[in-house]
Amino acid sequence: MIRFLNYSFFFRETNSLQNFLPSSFLLVLLLLRSAGKSTLTAALFRLVEIEAGRILLDGLDLARLCLADVRGRKNGMTIIMQDPVLFAGTLRECLDPFGEATDEEVLDALISVRVANATNRGLSALEDYVEDGGKNFSVGERQLLCLGRAILAKPRLLVLDEATASVDSETDTFIQRMLRTRFRGTTLLTIAHRLHTVIDYDVILAIDNGQVVEFGPPAELLKKEDGLFAGLVDSTGRESSSALRSSVIMQSSVVLK
Repeated sequence: MIRFLNYSFFFRETNSLQNFLPSSFLLVLLLLRSAGKSTLTAALFRLVEIEAGRILLDGLDLARLCLADVRGRKNGMTIIMQDPVLFAGTLRECLDPFGEATDEEVLDALISVRVANATNRGLSALEDYVEDGGKNFSVGERQLLCLGRAILAKPRLLVLDEATASVDSETDTFIQRMLRTRFRGTTLLTIAHRLHTVIDYDVILAIDNGQVVEFGPPAELLKKEDGLFAGLVDSTGRESSSALRSSVIMQSSVVLK
């Protein structure tokens, strides 16, 4: 459970969120429109300190925790951003910078994300060198390495900030499949504009100018003809909109069964 309780902070301009976000135990989509998504994630990971209110994770006030427990802690919170963050070193050091996992666990993560031909090469793949920023890997591979790092972290909350915006459709599809199979029991808080990749999420949270304007399952929000989410779906075009709505209906029928 993550809650934003009347929080506000000053970062270029005032932002406030006068509500809370109950999370599902599986997937959550955070959909923002002119709402300061970057400042919201900055507050969540305490890159800026909030001026008022509280942000709670499983009942714990993040402001009262030391930064080491807020960022990078295993079984805590992890973020995958649009621009992959990779430091120079071996693949092992890149995926497990604090040396908390065994070689076998790191190799399993590397095999899962299908980088460096790890399936055939085994543990030797862990010694491959990663240049600063991952410049010797493709954009898609860099993002997959960040995903592998998140797999090892086993976070309670995984934030994806436009994480697949710069990758090709094939890599995007693979990442979406991994998120649904390797992060069971993890709450996913996703900021995305590719609606087809998140249309099956449990809940949609729409924020406009710092205020929650819509919250609920996609099937419920699509029933609101003048709703924000319904409007975004319809704006994709007749064919795409029909496919998205059909996907929601199909997903709803599966849940009911």
